[in-house]
Amino acid sequence: MRYAINPQLQIGETLIEDIQFDIHSRDDIPQVLRGLQQIYKDTKTRDAILEQIATVVIAKIDPETGRPGMSLWCVFVLGVLRLALNSDYDRIMELANEHRTLRQMLGHGIFDEDKRYGLQTIKDNATKLTDEVLASINHEIVKHGHRMLGQENQPLLGRCDSFVVETDVDFPTDVRLLIDAMRKLMTACGKADKSLNEIKGWRQWKHLYDGLRNLGHRASKLKKSNSSNPEQVEKREALIKQTYQILLDRSQVLLGRVEQTHKKLQTCSSPTAIVLTKTIEHYLPHATRQLDQINRRVILGETIPHEEKVFSIFEEHTEWINKGKAGVPVELGLRVCVLEDQMGFILHHKVMEKQTDDKVAVAMIEETQLNYPKLNGCSFDKGFYSKSNQEQLQGLLDEVTLPKKGKWSKADRERESTEAFVTARKQHPAIESAINALEVHGLDRCPDHGLEGFKRYVAWSIVGRNLIKIGAIVQQKEREQLEKERQREYRKAA
Repeated sequence: MRYAINPQLQIGETLIEDIQFDIHSRDDIPQVLRGLQQIYKDTKTRDAILEQIATVVIAKIDPETGRPGMSLWCVFVLGVLRLALNSDYDRIMELANEHRTLRQMLGHGIFDEDKRYGLQTIKDNATKLTDEVLASINHEIVKHGHRMLGQENQPLLGRCDSFVVETDVDFPTDVRLLIDAMRKLMTACGKADKSLNEIKGWRQWKHLYDGLRNLGHRASKLKKSNSSNPEQVEKREALIKQTYQILLDRSQVLLGRVEQTHKKLQTCSSPTAIVLTKTIEHYLPHATRQLDQINRRVILGETIPHEEKVFSIFEEHTEWINKGKAGVPVELGLRVCVLEDQMGFILHHKVMEKQTDDKVAVAMIEETQLNYPKLNGCSFDKGFYSKSNQEQLQGLLDEVTLPKKGKWSKADRERESTEAFVTARKQHPAIESAINALEVHGLDRCPDHGLEGFKRYVAWSIVGRNLIKIGAIVQQKEREQLEKERQREYRKAA
């Protein structure tokens, strides 16, 4: 049984509309909760959001039968809070069970203390929402923000830029990737030996893995000689090749045993055998590839082309990104492009898979205009420039601020010297503030697994950021109102 919002008011429960916050608090929790409260008060926006959540949370179940589940409003509140606070699920569980104001926002009263939230319950519900659903929810939130500011009918001017969200991976070396792949393969074989009578020979898999890992550590620590003596250099290179060859030979022997186990597992029909077979089939190509690349790089002296490299066997979507930033030689993750309007709301975002800025400029505008047809101007930086982009964007927007790379022509100089262009260029760096806020509120490093989890994590962060923006606006209005009343009292006293 699922409710969008529990219709029965509990004894001692405070209406969400009536929850009071400390107006002087500078913590981020009250800002998020104020934004959620503002959305809750607007029944049109609230119902639209809950309807979107219902499409994925209760799409395949009967909402009228079964045990009481977490209400759709609670799913939304706890999902937003995780990214808005840049915290893990453990902290969200603690806050949901112990934080008084948050429990009021979830619809619990003073006599409802026995209602507790489990860690897995929060995880299971928050991860049901897809990035497409969260994008629709974000659209409703932004529309509410525009109405709240009285700007719903005003033309929109955007600022577009990209940044890197890191995936939760270690720095990739070919030895580390090989050892990780072998660990997963040998663990699967060890489980098969323990649970299936048909599989034997892996009782000491942990001992075998420890020996392989130690070989990997020894190989990784070897450095080329800096000596000017050719004999010393040659001796060191021979030692490196010898150590790596031992690692390759040992890995190849173990990989052969894994392949034999895999063939035996394919003849088994038990659920455990099927799961372990899929695990081996997933990691076997990774181990084979790393063996080949280590042999080519170290033994044969080849240079491995960049397009053949994989930077994580667990987060396979991870890319090696060098944006040329000072002090940041390389980042491991995916680029995310965001488009912010002049009021500070993030209208649209795009996770860029094997794409650079110049490949997404037109798509960002076209996709944003589907929901915001009043977008008639946008600024970019030089990374988005191409001649084709310039021409296509001029057909989509009235004001295009797209600086050209390289040498200017006379027409380029005239275009980039206009008052509107110069003004937009001066305002464009403001998007760095939005990007920094996103990184502070979760988008510095993504802990969720898989490309789907990555996209969902980014989408939750965008929703959380816009809700914080709404909460900050409400908080500022309340402070201004309080200051006016204080001044009025001073004048009366005088």
